[in-house]
Amino acid sequence: MIIAHRVLNTTASRRIFSFAFAIILVTSNPAAAQRILLDRVIALVDDDVVLQSELDNRIRDIEQAAIRDGQTLPDGEDLESDILEALIIENIQLQMAEQVSIRYDDDTINRVLGNMADNSNMSFDEYVSALEDAGVYLETRNQVRSQMMIQELQRGMVNRRITITEQEIENFLNSEMGREIMAPDFFIDHMMISASATDSPEEKTAKLRYSAEIVARIEEGENFLEVRDAAKQLQTFQIESTEFGWRKADQLPTLFSSVVVDMEQGQIEGPIEAGNGYHVIFLAGKRGGTEQIVNQSNIRHIMLTPNEIRNEDQTIAEIQELRTRILEGEDFASIARQHSDDATSVVAGGDLDWVNEGGMPREFELIINDLETDTLSEPFKTATGWHIAEVLGRRESDLSRQFTRSQAENMLRNRKFDLELQNWMIEIREEAFVEFIE
Repeated sequence: MIIAHRVLNTTASRRIFSFAFAIILVTSNPAAAQRILLDRVIALVDDDVVLQSELDNRIRDIEQAAIRDGQTLPDGEDLESDILEALIIENIQLQMAEQVSIRYDDDTINRVLGNMADNSNMSFDEYVSALEDAGVYLETRNQVRSQMMIQELQRGMVNRRITITEQEIENFLNSEMGREIMAPDFFIDHMMISASATDSPEEKTAKLRYSAEIVARIEEGENFLEVRDAAKQLQTFQIESTEFGWRKADQLPTLFSSVVVDMEQGQIEGPIEAGNGYHVIFLAGKRGGTEQIVNQSNIRHIMLTPNEIRNEDQTIAEIQELRTRILEGEDFASIARQHSDDATSVVAGGDLDWVNEGGMPREFELIINDLETDTLSEPFKTATGWHIAEVLGRRESDLSRQFTRSQAENMLRNRKFDLELQNWMIEIREEAFVEFIE
């Protein structure tokens, strides 16, 4: 058997091939040699090729998906032409990704397959076994790897083509759409003690008092949903509730919209009197919006990493020695410049400047959060090495303006991305060498 494979052009100039590759099966009896075409090249694409089997497999997958989803596909020739063109553009992008060293190792692919398994309510091993039983395990891995490479390439190549000006950001933030998009979303839990116009003054007073007692209980720490369920079961008064889900303030009933904007998450408001009863609302969640008050810490540290010269025990001993020298009066910054393995802070004498809460590795942040200001920590270990650290100060910073403009820029970039992606793909297709093999 002669085994043919993808042929890569390793010369500096492009070669133009005028023939199709085939996989040829030859019988053991030369006199009865029989050629059976198992696969063939249908397109040359720069330094790579597209095989007939790739086209056939992609057509099969798309047809099966269309049947499953009840969709109608174009006629055979049009469908084949469209899919072949898509394969060519994918091929061009994969070659470009290889050229700029975009690669994903097996562990990364396994994590993605693990997520796919979770989405299918299967364990990783069960998912892999199912793919193997279907004969598509290796194909699936390759597809995942290829798609990740293409997506990373597109993000890098297309984003560099997109420019967002300060004026565009200002215009967006001042537009009705911008204000609507940037407004926060609220999730409120709700209950209403029903009332009606026929209630006597005594009944209204009793319902108002009952509503106030419920509010007081929740303010003292009881769970809103548990209190509401218990009130429904007691049936002292009729209790109704509405599930609003996540909504912006102007999408809530007018009765609540002016109240919720000034509430903090976890706060309760009520009783709010209306014609149908006394309402109580609890702000269970708030997301988005432009207000961003962030806790920051001014940190400096020294990091030592075990290496071929210094093992783990020697690293621990050295970081302990450096800590002792600082406690005895030597300058932290000087020692950091001489000894720290953290290239990002060594020039600054170990100073990381003001770091946002959540902007540090989890195991590092846990130590920093418990560290008193102007106190040198004991040596501690993270994934990057052994550290000693000191908090020089803490503060709250209003990053609302930066956050708002960053959000607006991201939204504008996302709006431009798809169009620019299409333009970029047209360009790389036009610049590529493609020859179809009949």
